[in-house]
This record gives sequence, structure tokens and C-alpha cells, in this order.
Amino acid sequence: MKSFQTRVLILGGGATGTGLARDLALRGVSCLLAERRDINAGASGGNHGLLHSGARYVASDMEAAVECREEGAILKAVAPQCIEDTGGLFVAVEGDDEQYVADFEGMCKKSLIPARQLDLGEARELEPLLSEKLISAYAVEDGAVDPFMLSLDNMAHAMTHGAQSIRNAKVVGFSMGDGRIQRALFLDETSGESFEVEADLIVNATGAWAGLIAALAGAEIHILYSSGSLLVTQDRLTKRVINRLRKASDSDILVPGGTVSVLGTTSVTIDSPDDCRPTVAETDQIIEDAQAMIPVLATTRYIRAYAGVRPLVLSGESGDARSVSRGFSLIDHARDNVDNFITITGGKLTTYRLMAEKTADMVCRKLGVKAPCLTRTESLPASTMGRWTEPGLAPKSWVRNRDEDDLILCECEMVSRNSIDSIIENMPGMRGNSMLKAIGMRSRVGKGPCQGGFCGLRITGHLYDQGHVSEAQGLMELKTFVGRRWRGFSPVLWGLPMVQADLQEALYCGALDMELDHNTDDFTCEDDE
Repeated sequence: MKSFQTRVLILGGGATGTGLARDLALRGVSCLLAERRDINAGASGGNHGLLHSGARYVASDMEAAVECREEGAILKAVAPQCIEDTGGLFVAVEGDDEQYVADFEGMCKKSLIPARQLDLGEARELEPLLSEKLISAYAVEDGAVDPFMLSLDNMAHAMTHGAQSIRNAKVVGFSMGDGRIQRALFLDETSGESFEVEADLIVNATGAWAGLIAALAGAEIHILYSSGSLLVTQDRLTKRVINRLRKASDSDILVPGGTVSVLGTTSVTIDSPDDCRPTVAETDQIIEDAQAMIPVLATTRYIRAYAGVRPLVLSGESGDARSVSRGFSLIDHARDNVDNFITITGGKLTTYRLMAEKTADMVCRKLGVKAPCLTRTESLPASTMGRWTEPGLAPKSWVRNRDEDDLILCECEMVSRNSIDSIIENMPGMRGNSMLKAIGMRSRVGKGPCQGGFCGLRITGHLYDQGHVSEAQGLMELKTFVGRRWRGFSPVLWGLPMVQADLQEALYCGALDMELDHNTDDFTCEDDE
């Protein structure tokens, strides 16, 4: 069995895990990050990309509101390539709680969150799609963040300072002894091979899966799993983030991101983080509720739905997910008689850096390391690993640097063959056996209106041509890739998307002998039966 050694083993490759890898690497602490699937495979890749001003939490969670305000300002300064400083509006419409509206500005002042009341005419001039039934509007300092670029840039910077990473690595157990974890046991689910990692200290940064991983070491964390679904529009509808001016509820945020907008979210308690997926009922609910503040949402074309799980740590009796703190939990499992085991979970994407800093502080105290945190002031360099996630970059690059022999493989997002080769070249340390999924996560491939219907085939063919896949591997990866895209496609099937879906189903089922299971919305191949 293969064996690796490191000083700190980080479990989980989301924003917090990659941020922690960077923080520790900058302090000179060697670390290895192990991720079951790929970077941002969990909640860090299933959120609305909102860089919170903190105003959303001024009534329910002042501590989280202040953390968001402070961390949002830091991220705008140190990671500008990952941030679009859009600004935001909080708007109320007829029928909304007027007492909450009246208290909003005062609550923002208590948390030192800037909020400027706007004349209703000025608000509609700034965002013409706002409802004519507006009764109040405030300008806040919200923004949009590219979570994939953020995590990839963090991991890339960590790796330049000696950090290592493994993906497709599932934790299957811990070897315990003398009140410590002696070894972490892993299974590479793509190859079937087992391996182990010896570390002085293990950090559990697996988000919604933190309780399940902690249980493998005999520790206990009570987590409420709150699933939130979101919709992606074909076009960008607003310049700014639009928030409903009411207590946190469903369907009250529209976040512009590059060339699209993301609408959501819901809050549905589920039994397992693996049960998270969007539904038709949630899609209908989101659109029906949100059109009160932006009426055009009723007739907008949606190209995808997706969902993420909020890991809400319960400190007392469980209740409604909306009432549980959005703060984070940092747990030293010495309390559970496991001296070298730490869990960090909860929180927000906006506060990932703070979560990583506090976790690194605890790690360093336990290891006797005196080096200070540098991520609060040191800029996060843009990396080649994360550059292709930016909407609109691929077509600009193709036009400016066009090679006459280059070909467009993804027409919706204008991703060329040379871009695909660049992505592969710049992820050697992140390679696993799921090449197509890795390319999709690190680029705009599959994120356009066809949702991978055509580019999936073309890129798979290119991977075969270049020898990156062989025999049945490419076809199996294509099946998984298209199946995952179909899960997001199926809840928004009406009008033109329905026609697109019929074409995609005919292409894959007719040409490649795949079968679409309408009960699970997954593709299977004939030889899977």
C-alpha cells in the first residue's frame, strides 16, 4: 500500500481547505490536501457566488454580519481577480414587512455596515428591471466572487510554497492509537487503489461531511444539513446584486456573475449531504417568489439549476435552518480524546479566509509554530490554474491569440482546443483519472445553453486524440459529465430548453447507446446494465 507523510493533512478541497493550505504554506508548515472528488466539489461550488456586505444578517446574526463586512473588504483588496465589485441593492415591494424596512438602516449602523437609502426613481434608474411596486431601496457594498477561481488560486499559491494535493481520495477510516490518529486511510475511487497518510495533525475541512468524517475518529458533531437550490439565467439581468429587503427567506437574492445571473435560494432540511439536488418544485417556487422584485424573471430563460448544502452546526436543540447561526465552528477534538484532530465547518464563502486563519492559528499552537498569518495582507496571486473559470476570457483569448490551426470545442463559451490543452498542462499536480470533469470545473466548458451537449463529445474526442484517455475510460467520463449536467438541466425544461434537451437526448442515446433514466435523471451506457 502506498504511504505518504506530511506535517498537516487537510481533508476537503473547498474554499476553507484550499485557503488553509495557503495559510499554512505561507507560515512554512508542510501540508497535504486530500479531496474526495475535486476542488469545490461541495458547498464551495454550489453557492450563489455572493460576496456578502453583511447586510443580509444584521437582524438574525450580528456576529456573522460583522465578519462578512470585514472579510469582504479584505478579499476585495487581496484577491481582486476573483471579485467583481458590483455593489448591491436591498429592495422591498408592496406587502413586505414595513417594520423590518424601517429598522433596516439602524440595524446596519449597529454592525457598521454602510447602507444608503435611495429614492425609488434612482433605484429603478440604476436597475431598470426592478418592480414598479417598489416601496424602499438601499444601496450596500455587496459583490460577486468566482468561487472556483478563488479556490484554485489559493491552491496554486499554496503549491508554489510546498503544499501538495491529491484528489479522488475518499477517507475510509483512521488508524487510532495513544489518543491520536496514527494514519488516515484512503481509497482512490477512480482506480480502486488504497493508500495511507501519516501526519502530525489532521484538519477536517469537509464542510457538510464533517460530522461523518469526525465519526470515523470516534468524535461527534451535530450538523443540520440545509440544501439550497439556485437557478442560472442565460443572460446577465442586472449590474448589481439584488436582495429582497426582508428577513432571510427563500428566493430573495439575484447575483450577477460574468455573463449570467444566479437566482435563489431555498432552505430544505435533508437527511444526508449526498441527497442534495435541485427539484422542479423548488425551481417553480424560486421563480414565483422572486418575480415580485424583478418581474422579468417570470419569462427569463434558465439554463441550469444546482444545489449546495449548508453545514449548520447545532449547539442546542435543532430548529428551522434559517434560524441557525451562519457563523463557523472550530473544534479541537482533544475534547473527544483525539489530540491531533481539528474540525472547521459552517461559515460562509465570504468568511473562508478568516476560517482558514483561525484554524491555522490552532494548528500552529498545537505544533509549536510561531509564524504569523500573512493572508490578511498578502495579495493572492492570479494563477494559470484558475484563469479559465472567468466568463468571457476564453473568447477574448481566442480572438487575440488565435492560431489558425486552433479549433473551438465549446461554442457556447468559445473555449478552444488550445485553451483545453493549457488547462491540462497547468493542473499536473491536480490530475486524477476524471479528466473531463476536471476540465469542466476549471473552465466554462459545459456551462453554456447546451450544458455540455456538444462540447462534451468534442473534448472527449480531443482527449482520446492526445492520449489522455484510452479504451472505455473516455466514454465513461463522458457519461458521468453529461449526467451531472443533465441533473441541472432537467429542473428547467420548458420552452426552448425543452427543445435543446430533446436534441441532447437524441444525440447521446442514439449515437452512443446511452440511456436516460427519467426517474433519476442520469445517463447510463448499455454495458452498465
